[in-house]
Amino acid sequence: MFKTSLETTDIFKGAFYLCMGGDLADIQFKMNGRQIASFLFIGPDLYKHDKAYIDGHALVNPVQFREALNHLRDILFERLRKGRYENDRTGENRAYQSRY
Repeated sequence: MFKTSLETTDIFKGAFYLCMGGDLADIQFKMNGRQIASFLFIGPDLYKHDKAYIDGHALVNPVQFREALNHLRDILFERLRKGRYENDRTGENRAYQSRY
């Protein structure tokens, strides 16, 4: 068993990696016409789990999978909010605040 790292833009695959013992190492945002989140995972035998996922042979506890998916969403949206408002001193991106 050795540690590997994998990167994915698929949040469901990311939740699967978490369920299989992977750790979220980083989230990066890329611009390709629109902002895309890329999740970097490290952990034991991720390539083996990735192959099982791609082949359709992956099995996971559904409750654990739901919790892992919610955890990734929480982290993702927190990072998006932080990045959006951290450099927004003028309030231009704050659509919920009235300009009147």
